[in-house]
Amino acid sequence: MPDDGSLHYDVLVIGAGPAGLACAITLKRACPSRSVAVLEKAASLGAHSLSGAVIEPGFVDELLPGWREEPLDIQVPVVRDQFAYLTSGRAWTLPTPPTMHNHGNVIISLGALVRRLGARAESLGVEIFPGFAGAVPLWSGEGALAGVRVGDAGRLRDGSEGPHFTPGVDVRAPVTVVAEGCRGSLAKELIRHFGLDRGKEPQTYGLGLKELWQLAPGRSRAGTVLHTVGWPLPHETYGGGFVYHLDQDRLAIGFVVGLDYHDPDFSPFEAFQQFKHHPSLQGLFAGGEILSAGARSLIEGGYGALPTLEMPGGLLVGDAAGTLNVPKIKGVHMALGSGILAAEHLARTGSPQGFDEAFRRSPLGRELHRVRNIRPGFRGGLFPGLANAAFETLTRGLAPWTLANRTDWKSLRPKTAARPGSPKALVRTLPPLDRLAFVDFAANRHEENQPVHLQVADPGICISQCMERYGNPCTRFCPAAVYEIVTDARGPRLQINAANCVHCKACDIKDPYEIITWVPPEGGSGPSYANL
Repeated sequence: MPDDGSLHYDVLVIGAGPAGLACAITLKRACPSRSVAVLEKAASLGAHSLSGAVIEPGFVDELLPGWREEPLDIQVPVVRDQFAYLTSGRAWTLPTPPTMHNHGNVIISLGALVRRLGARAESLGVEIFPGFAGAVPLWSGEGALAGVRVGDAGRLRDGSEGPHFTPGVDVRAPVTVVAEGCRGSLAKELIRHFGLDRGKEPQTYGLGLKELWQLAPGRSRAGTVLHTVGWPLPHETYGGGFVYHLDQDRLAIGFVVGLDYHDPDFSPFEAFQQFKHHPSLQGLFAGGEILSAGARSLIEGGYGALPTLEMPGGLLVGDAAGTLNVPKIKGVHMALGSGILAAEHLARTGSPQGFDEAFRRSPLGRELHRVRNIRPGFRGGLFPGLANAAFETLTRGLAPWTLANRTDWKSLRPKTAARPGSPKALVRTLPPLDRLAFVDFAANRHEENQPVHLQVADPGICISQCMERYGNPCTRFCPAAVYEIVTDARGPRLQINAANCVHCKACDIKDPYEIITWVPPEGGSGPSYANL
């Protein structure tokens, strides 16, 4: 091993989520002599993990034999599916779409699953480094990906070295598996650098918000899964709500909004809080308390937007690649499966070459191909989208076309052209009463004096152009009140409250001028989700 101050491994994994840990476990099982390291930006495993999460458990059975007999913190078999169309005053029960049937599936906490997978990986000899964010890709002399440089620690807000400054270290490997999750900063750079999205459909995303509640005794119907469409979203906006009844009188409730929405005045956070106040749901919360809350983006582009999954020296897996199955509302099994498939490919060939084809020809790739037209079919609104989804389900995706996605950052209409129908503010009786309280329930931790990790290329555009044309939508689409327009003696200016950031990445996606770039903050910073 070269004595150059770098750390060297046979395989480096970026991200200790389900995809990265599944890859590390499978590779170490197949090739015990290979050295495998995993870098994770969260301070502890699972602290940044958030998902619905109703999972297909097959891959978990493969990775964690016997896990059902040693339950996770949240592990509830699904016993009942419900699907409803909401108006402002009523819930209309509809047949559950076949893609959303959950017989045999399990409601879990993704964070709890990640912690269990991490313990299993370490028992096999995988080295896991929480609190270390991969900041910069490293290159070989031939231009291949050769690892990453970990971000510095202890820099002050102005970028200078503070009294406890520690420079980042280079971590090198012949193969780097990028498993950062949705809109990962390294994945974004590598896709652009290698042109992995050339000839693909535009990627599209959603923003998901979720809360975990402790209900009054007897309120929860353990194992019941409810999904909704309709109110409070206008029909032209993709999205909906979910309510998962857990054990011990706990409840997971959340809301997802497609980030290709049009109205610059729209607030996903406000829509979620309205959803909770629907007459069919509000009574659940009486006498209860919120335990935890968070938000993250979902990668929804599907098969048509799937980038090439291999590059010289590396490959993409899980949500970093875009493997979420949107019609199923499931990504965990796809993340686990793609990580396993990547490890098997590397164990067999020793190289990333050929992984893209292997994935597309696998059952996972075929699953995504069958449903490739369902999410873009909602471009025309809710009811045309539901009709198209029924057609695609009946034909099992055999239509000889692939529908196009909208580009999220281009989809906002100017304020004068925006249609009415955005959720209007209401008097709320359920916590959190505002976005700052929502951030508190995410247990956020950022050093106030570290460099701002939300980089705005030209803040002047926010005032000179965006204010007039769109009314600064960043102040509404961010669920954590990171972006604020303040006025002082010099006039209005953008203020970035970076310590609020819950790492959802919505700003990196939805900003209509593409001038906001999310980069990893100092390692270990961010939310600390409890069983989300």
